[in-house]
Amino acid sequence: MAFLKATWMTISITVISLVFAMIIGVIFAGFKISSIKMLNRVADIYIGLIRGTPLIVQIMFLYYGIANLVTLDSFTAGALALSIHTGAYIAEIFRGAVQSIDRGQMEAARSLGMPLPLAMRRIIFPQAFKRSIPPLANQFIISLKDSSLVAYISVTDLFNTALTVQGENYMPFETYFVVGFYYLIIVLIFTWLANRVERKLDVSKPKEAAVA
Repeated sequence: MAFLKATWMTISITVISLVFAMIIGVIFAGFKISSIKMLNRVADIYIGLIRGTPLIVQIMFLYYGIANLVTLDSFTAGALALSIHTGAYIAEIFRGAVQSIDRGQMEAARSLGMPLPLAMRRIIFPQAFKRSIPPLANQFIISLKDSSLVAYISVTDLFNTALTVQGENYMPFETYFVVGFYYLIIVLIFTWLANRVERKLDVSKPKEAAVA
């Protein structure tokens, strides 16, 4: 029963953090591809800082480091740290997906009188989103496993529960085997869902261009 409750906590903090990470990723991907140099610089600093420091340090900083300024409960601090951390990687995924679209498509849209925001929304973003699904699915799985680090700020997730149970029963092999099995099941479910989305959107098998 303890592991079942902990599983729900792990899934909850992962899903919440991924939702906010997607929002952060879209915003900073926009900054990265913007023609405004200041926005490019802001995105470079954010992505470089987050990718250059360990997630555990970011979690500890938000939970303990800023305690004199604002006090966050462990769940909020953990979810926020995961959101900020994952958002940096998602920003790069979206940036790469957008820049992989043939420039000619944007030029054709603009030549037809389509404004830049409309062209991005109707032409570029749908294609970029489809291309970003495989790396996004991989990043989601990484984030799920990274969520185990919130155990160190007392979030009662799967790993924290395993630490507690192992300390009570002195059976580390059995305890960590069980918690590993739970993580594996969740990852397999995430992978299955991602594969379903890929097949539905037909992103894993690009269609060959028709020959006239």
